[in-house]
Amino acid sequence: MTQEHPFAGFIRTLGKGKKGTRDLTREEAREAMAMILAGDVEPVQLGAFLMLMRVKEEAAPELSGFADAVRDAISAPAIDVDLDWATYAGKRRRHPWYVLSALALANSGVRVFMHGSQGHTTGRLYAQQVLEALNVPVAGNWSEVGLQLKMHNFAYLPLDAMSPVLGELMTLKPLLGLRSPVHTLSRMLNPLQARCAIDGVFHPPYGPKHQLTAQLLGTPRNLTLKGDGGEAETRPDSESHALWMLEGELSEEHWPRLVAKRLVRDEEMKLETVVQLWRGDIEHEYGSAAVISTLAITLKLLGREGEPTELFAQAESIWQQRDRRLMAD
Repeated sequence: MTQEHPFAGFIRTLGKGKKGTRDLTREEAREAMAMILAGDVEPVQLGAFLMLMRVKEEAAPELSGFADAVRDAISAPAIDVDLDWATYAGKRRRHPWYVLSALALANSGVRVFMHGSQGHTTGRLYAQQVLEALNVPVAGNWSEVGLQLKMHNFAYLPLDAMSPVLGELMTLKPLLGLRSPVHTLSRMLNPLQARCAIDGVFHPPYGPKHQLTAQLLGTPRNLTLKGDGGEAETRPDSESHALWMLEGELSEEHWPRLVAKRLVRDEEMKLETVVQLWRGDIEHEYGSAAVISTLAITLKLLGREGEPTELFAQAESIWQQRDRRLMAD
């Protein structure tokens, strides 16, 4: 090939060295991601681009441009939802209790759209596995999302159904040995452009990037949690770091613990445990507290007024009033 490939310029911008490298502009990032989604990039270029971006670390304008391109490509319909819930990390040490928080919110009348992926990191439990164990239908397309929201105020769409290209890129971690910008981008998509969005991070330096990206994308209310295992789940037995973007204003706080003592971690994680807690067949001190605490901070995101203690009480009421038979066989 004697003529330079159109994508080569983006790689050059990222790989010029310590003094020559710069961030992509939002429009450049949008154009680069549009080419990736369209399949107009050679595999060697894609690998170089993803890893150069990973070493440099993606900036908020780049993430915003990537999200612009994905939103253009997926052409999501106009479906009204109250809350976008991104779930991409999977849980390794604790059960995915936050899934029950989302379902309880939906059961109380909040329209929740959840999206995520699974299987990219071994040894973890993912939201989709919990939903399937609870017999909650997993959507395969936007039409099913709309129908499930209408019926249950809740819908889950896997990333590979939303965007097969992004779904495939998410699986590259075992090959590359590192996460790629797709792991951050997917959390920020908010494809139905809900007024409120929640996501989680594991590495603290990524939190502010999420805040700024939500601000650039125009999401009115966004919460990024330094949550348990990288998911949007508070730790009920210790403080949780919450980064807010509310009506354009950035702030952060340490969300208080719900229980005073440290609670012992389960020796093993079983999907059945999560199902049994939802149906009220077992008591689980940590699980119930994690559900209620996560519910409470999400109520604040949705605009509920009150101090954390008042929101904890509201959250417990929502949890106790859930329809335990809703997901029964």
